[in-house]
Amino acid sequence: MSLDQDETTWQTFQRLWAYIRLYKLGLGVAVVALVINAVADTYMVSLLKPLLDEGFGDIESNFLSILPFIIFGMMIVRGLSGFVSTYCLSWVSGNVVMEMRRSIFNQFMHMPVAYFDKESTGGLLSRITYDSEQVAGATSRALVSIVREGASIIGLLTLMFWNSWELSLVLIVVAPIVAWAIGFVSKRFRKVSKNMQEAMGHVTSSAEQMLKGHKVVLSYGGQDVERGRFDAVSNKMRQQSMKLVGAQAIANPVIQLIASVALVTVLFLASVDSIRETLTPGTFTVVFSAMFGLMRPLKALTNVTSDFQRGMAASQTLFALMDLETEQDNGKFETNAARGDVEVKEVTFTYQGKEKPALSNVSFTIPQGKTLALVGRSGSGKSTIANLFTRFYDVDSGSISLDEHDVRDYKLSNLRRHFALVSQNVHLFNDTIANNIAYAATEKYSREQIEHAAP
Repeated sequence: MSLDQDETTWQTFQRLWAYIRLYKLGLGVAVVALVINAVADTYMVSLLKPLLDEGFGDIESNFLSILPFIIFGMMIVRGLSGFVSTYCLSWVSGNVVMEMRRSIFNQFMHMPVAYFDKESTGGLLSRITYDSEQVAGATSRALVSIVREGASIIGLLTLMFWNSWELSLVLIVVAPIVAWAIGFVSKRFRKVSKNMQEAMGHVTSSAEQMLKGHKVVLSYGGQDVERGRFDAVSNKMRQQSMKLVGAQAIANPVIQLIASVALVTVLFLASVDSIRETLTPGTFTVVFSAMFGLMRPLKALTNVTSDFQRGMAASQTLFALMDLETEQDNGKFETNAARGDVEVKEVTFTYQGKEKPALSNVSFTIPQGKTLALVGRSGSGKSTIANLFTRFYDVDSGSISLDEHDVRDYKLSNLRRHFALVSQNVHLFNDTIANNIAYAATEKYSREQIEHAAP
């Protein structure tokens, strides 16, 4: 991974952290519980030394009699700390994802219509569903593993060096190799995760197109065409998923092989006379068990790299959406009641990505109280004119005025309140008929007024 990519990952995490720290109390409790959990594991390994050196070696020792109570107490501590950490981190991640979804949803509502002309609905739905779930993985599973396994590694290393620094020195050689292996796998995870996001967007988009155009598919017998499209994008998703699985599958054996070399080296060093003389059965067992115990957290950290990188890749995509320029609303003029005089003067407009103008030097007026019907073939610009009135798009040249004020001088919310849109494409929200009739204005109208509007 290049330096620029590393900086991007760090910057992305900083932005994600701004959401996480809103729930720092829950996060703090979870971290403390995870550390306690790791300390309990380390302490149980340390019990091997007195067990071997005193429990069996000293007939007078009462250590064996209290050991069952110690182990039982540690298991209770591990169970409680595990529950608290899992619950708190799930609470944090759930709130983080909810806040990010709110931000994305709010961003979508304030994007210009032109943005949705070039973006597929399925791809955008994938951002607010699939990508946000990947962020949940980074803020729950990844944090659990990073904190708990990190604390376990620190605890086990401390235990090893405390009991025999000579045997533990082998880790100085092994640690950089393990770090390199995890870093290498991390690069691969991030690349594949980005590809998986794109593939999931294509899958959602393909399904959405078929569902929305189901009648068209049936009318023209396009089942085979749509099946082929969906099979292609689904297979691409499967391929990316298998690449991720392959990276995970090869990472674990590599880490275990490196750890095995360290274990073999410890066994060899323990056979050296100068070192063997300083070891007791308990000391050797603790060091060897701690080193063997390091394999689990190292393996877990390798696995969690995929969750973390998927979360960072998804966060980067979501933050890129949040950074898009929203609909411009620079107008200041407002009026409570428009008279209704409309003037279109020498208007020219071209849709993004098109070379031919949809409207070219169009002019007409609609006096107050008059009715004007725009008639023409499909694509002649009738809907375009209606969209320009409400500033869903802005003219390339010319002007449109309402009551002698350019529509660009109005605040958008005020301008659109003076126009009633009756679209040929009827859209009903998942609500009652009454609430659909009085959409966004249910508090302004009584039930009787709504029923009067829909006889």
